[in-house]
Amino acid sequence: MYQPLEKENLFTKYIRIAGVVAAYWVISILTVFVNKALLSGLQLDAPLFVTWFQVLTSSSICFIMSLLGKRYPRAITFPEGNPFDGETFRKVVPLSILFTAMIATNNLCLKYVGVAFYYVGRSLTTVFNVILTYVLLGQKTSPKAVLCCVLIIAGFWIGVDQESLTESFSLIGTIFGVLGSLSLSLYSIYTKRTLPHVNQQVWLLSYYNNVYSAVLFIPLMIVNGEVREVWNYKHLLEPWFWGVMTIGGICGFAIGFVTTLQIKVTSPLTHNISGTAKACAQTVIATSWYQESKSFLWWTSNAVVLLGSAFYTRVKQVEMDQLHREQMNSQKV
Repeated sequence: MYQPLEKENLFTKYIRIAGVVAAYWVISILTVFVNKALLSGLQLDAPLFVTWFQVLTSSSICFIMSLLGKRYPRAITFPEGNPFDGETFRKVVPLSILFTAMIATNNLCLKYVGVAFYYVGRSLTTVFNVILTYVLLGQKTSPKAVLCCVLIIAGFWIGVDQESLTESFSLIGTIFGVLGSLSLSLYSIYTKRTLPHVNQQVWLLSYYNNVYSAVLFIPLMIVNGEVREVWNYKHLLEPWFWGVMTIGGICGFAIGFVTTLQIKVTSPLTHNISGTAKACAQTVIATSWYQESKSFLWWTSNAVVLLGSAFYTRVKQVEMDQLHREQMNSQKV
């Protein structure tokens, strides 16, 4: 009787993992399409306001979960923390500035480029990771990993060249994509330095980032002239407008949740593989949804970027396994 129970538990585990990965795919792709509709389809030229409302929604949800976690600890688990603590603010706000830059540039990229090109437009994150890891941390990268980065750069270059031949090409959107990749790389590096200050609690760090970012976006919106744009928006007082804005905010919170959950039930490596495959599906869905016709070289650029990213993930996995074995052998000696 024990063996069937073990198999049943293993089967349940695989079902749970498949469910989480499927949820990540659905919510991630849905979030991209919802954000594209909010940023380009509302006739409201206020991308920073849309992004600000999303981080405000996420911080509000985290605040509510924090209160419910204290009241019903058996039902809801949320790490304790106060974003208004002076010491916490001093240690976390530098990362929150990068977080604000990251989500702002990503949404600005999505506003100006098509969903189909969005992945390629932001594909240099891995390249910047390698460069910044060497410049800031002094860590060298293996020749194989560097070759993967060259492959990604080649795919990005071909993609931009082919996209420039279409009516949907946006130079400013592509620039924001590159800046988004740069800010994401910086954010990833500094996250590792900041996590010890919040006891390695990813959700607590996300809560703080959203709260601080909600404040940081206010002067940015004022400088960009979006306050007047929003105030004069003809649909500002209509319920449907705030309804779709709230949906966008919930999607923004949900993608953070399912990303963390996917890493938890699988591994960072599996998450990267899943994200790469999801990007491929997202591109295919976008070209079909928007009825876009792309050239062979355009599709080739996507394939090159995806392969370069997949090969890089594999190379890093092999290197990490080898390093782990060497450490284990040295401990035995």
